[in-house]
Amino acid sequence: MEQYKIDEYNHRHINEHRRNFEFVAEKAPQLDDVMQKLEAFQIAIPSWALGTGGTRFGRFSGGGEPRSLEEKIEDVGLIHALNRSSNSISLHIPWDIPENTKAIKSLAAHFGLHFDAVNSNTFQDQPNQKLSYKYGSLHHVNKAVRQQAIEHNIEVIKYGEALGSRALSVWLSDGSNFPGQLNFRGAFQRTLESLHEVYDTLPADWKMWIEYKPFEPNFYSTTIGDWGQSYLLASKLGNKALTLVDLGHHLQGTNIEQIVSLLLMEGKLAGFHFNDSKYGDDDLTVGSINPYQLFLIFNELVEGMDARGMNHATGIGWMIDASHNVKDPIEDLLQSVEAIKIAYAQALLVDEAALVEAQQQNDVTKAQEILQSAYRTDVRPLIAEARLRTGGALNPIAVFREEKVREGLIKQRGEKTVATGL
Repeated sequence: MEQYKIDEYNHRHINEHRRNFEFVAEKAPQLDDVMQKLEAFQIAIPSWALGTGGTRFGRFSGGGEPRSLEEKIEDVGLIHALNRSSNSISLHIPWDIPENTKAIKSLAAHFGLHFDAVNSNTFQDQPNQKLSYKYGSLHHVNKAVRQQAIEHNIEVIKYGEALGSRALSVWLSDGSNFPGQLNFRGAFQRTLESLHEVYDTLPADWKMWIEYKPFEPNFYSTTIGDWGQSYLLASKLGNKALTLVDLGHHLQGTNIEQIVSLLLMEGKLAGFHFNDSKYGDDDLTVGSINPYQLFLIFNELVEGMDARGMNHATGIGWMIDASHNVKDPIEDLLQSVEAIKIAYAQALLVDEAALVEAQQQNDVTKAQEILQSAYRTDVRPLIAEARLRTGGALNPIAVFREEKVREGLIKQRGEKTVATGL
């Protein structure tokens, strides 16, 4: 995406934008501080999200999907050029093994990107894999299977070191489908022992992010099934181990914002995999189903990070983890980043002093009004202004469509490409 095309689009729409921005800016408290934070806030893009997703029943591939890690980096570079809020990419090994780490790192730098957390994969068997993870990986009753999974995680760390990453993200599908299949205590203890072996190999400046999930692919028990089990493991492992929150990895009605608040209070919140859900782990576009919950989560994040004196942009990890089954993946990711920044901007507008006062006086109505006043503020002009100031597009999706980027990718890569790792 040539910069002049973005500039030309912005120039054609600048007058309308100025009117919208000035209307919102006039009422926004501490505008300069809000704008600086919006400009600095970045959300990592996962390499596996650049192609069309699927379900257990099938996958309908789209055209112009990336065929290699190099092309995935190019797509993230495009996203970042448009929104100036996606300056890092997260790899899933072995879906995206960098054969030449020096060249891959150089290519990413060319697009203004760096590498976020690296993710291990012991939830599926790979070609030529010696032992199967059918009955688990780090919790497996067979020591040889556990050792295979441990060595894979250590290998992923080495790839991450070469790329400049500083975190290992671990999600285990380990669990059971039927009562009696598994000894819960034994499975947890074996998982802890296995993670300890991986943890002990972490570089000094690295973190281990431990993800949890209540169900799927196992439907009776999951060895790391909720935030408490992840927190327990992280606490036993040490200061470099933290709990990773995937928004979709919760049962319906779970108060995710309360979980986030407590993890942040304890210094054990690694960060987020952002998505949205209607029923379970649906991996839908961020903010497409319950944007109010997303805002409430960010309200707790902003308050909690400020209480601890943390940098909003770098204090914890921010990443999207969604599946784009029927939408253009790049458009979907642009929408997701926009939704995250909307919720963040709204949280920045909360009158925190007034909210604390209302809470201290048990003024429930006032507290609700304060939160909903910020939530109902149309902050999109603030986010567009932040993009404008950093060289991005006032409307990234409009530029993407106007320049017929997908059509160009189809001509370059083909109508029915198969994205690796999907």
